[in-house]
Amino acid sequence: MEIKQAILTPVLAIKARYIPLLLIYFAYGSSVFTAIVESFWVKNSLNLSAEALVALGVWLTVPWTIKMIFGQMVDSIPIFGSSRKAYVVIGALLLTIGILLMIGLIQESHLLSSFKKGNVYIFASVIMVVGYVIQDVVADTMSTEVVDRTRSQEEIEHELAMIQVLGRLSLGIAIFIVSGLGGWLADIYSYSTIYTISLFIPIISILGVIFIKLNPVESTPLNRPIFFGGFIFAVFVVFMGYNDIAYSQEIVFIISLIIILSMLKVLINDLDEKTKRHIVMAMIIIFVYRATPNVGPALQWWEIDVLKFDEPFFGTLSQIGAGIALLGMWISSRFIVQQAIGKVLIFLTIIGFFLSLPVIGMYYGLHTQLGLDAHTVALVDTAVSSPFSYISNVLMLALVAIYAPEGKRGTWFALMASLMNIALSASGLFTKYLNQIFVVTREVRENGVLTSVANYDNLGALLWIVTIIGTLIPLIVIWKFDPKKDKN
Repeated sequence: MEIKQAILTPVLAIKARYIPLLLIYFAYGSSVFTAIVESFWVKNSLNLSAEALVALGVWLTVPWTIKMIFGQMVDSIPIFGSSRKAYVVIGALLLTIGILLMIGLIQESHLLSSFKKGNVYIFASVIMVVGYVIQDVVADTMSTEVVDRTRSQEEIEHELAMIQVLGRLSLGIAIFIVSGLGGWLADIYSYSTIYTISLFIPIISILGVIFIKLNPVESTPLNRPIFFGGFIFAVFVVFMGYNDIAYSQEIVFIISLIIILSMLKVLINDLDEKTKRHIVMAMIIIFVYRATPNVGPALQWWEIDVLKFDEPFFGTLSQIGAGIALLGMWISSRFIVQQAIGKVLIFLTIIGFFLSLPVIGMYYGLHTQLGLDAHTVALVDTAVSSPFSYISNVLMLALVAIYAPEGKRGTWFALMASLMNIALSASGLFTKYLNQIFVVTREVRENGVLTSVANYDNLGALLWIVTIIGTLIPLIVIWKFDPKKDKN
């Protein structure tokens, strides 16, 4: 009976007014359609080291960090009378421009021949990220405006939490449908054709916003310190990146953390002390959980070069991972909404440690000694680990939605999401440092000349260090700052 209830919970929770909003989340999930093609194209066509790619990843988190600008615009600056739909359309246009640039880059269009490949790739990536950021800000804001506000506060909070779950499920369904498809089609069609097909993504988001119906919400006056402070910060970030200043990423990380925390402090001043304390404790836990380092691109290089994983197989891995993650999220939706953040994250951290061991074992050839094929081990490991992919995000978003202040919801979501993306920047920095210490290289040829040889000798140590850090530090922080331990 419990299993049946768990399965039916999301189905019974869906209302017609949610569907257009869920389409926008679906479009965001569909962004993984080109992920496999992009990884292979970057590996084969761009002469970028693991450290450089990790550094690029850090810069690509910056648009997510300055979401407060877009949040203020959504709250306070209507465009053609619209403070929601117009922004989704703008985001869709940016996505389209980024996709078209990637198509031209892959096809080596003469229009782009005067620019360096790496620069065009970075620009296209940033344009698309900004498009997704804008749409994400609007979708998060609208997720509080499709709720029936005529009921009790407890019912409203439950519906707000369930909408966050449904949003992640919609995103997961999209990933399930398109993630493997992108890899499989890459075995049939050219990379540029895959990017051409991906133009369906902005179309879906526009369809969603055309049909959505929202509770009427008046625009609030522009919070000038937050808006202009965010704008000045954005200019500062661009200046730091463009001029290639030493330790620019570290400087941007520290300043952005100070700015976001200051803005959050101003925004939550109206809440009671106990609520503020619990929010801060929960955010510390999730920040640290998301700030732990990862291995970086070296692991995928090793899987391609040594284990001989190809595009279709990565597509299969993505498809299995997305499918089982979706099933796990679906069944556990009631559990996610009802359980304490600390309890769930401790569970995820411990499970994550054990699920890291098969990959480490494969590096040391354990699968060969056991007579197992590396492809089989990877499939099983992906299948087992996938259900735990999105839970921490859902917990964060449910908490944010419950405390979102009326008239400031766009800014609230943007600032809270910015804090979480600063955590991802910290993760990227830690990953970069580890890649500088444990150097891993792939084979690179320029015009047929070998410029770098493959060397994966340090990958084993890197895997162990990442696994240990990603287990011990979150467990300590969760134990220390669990809001449920706060008795006051």
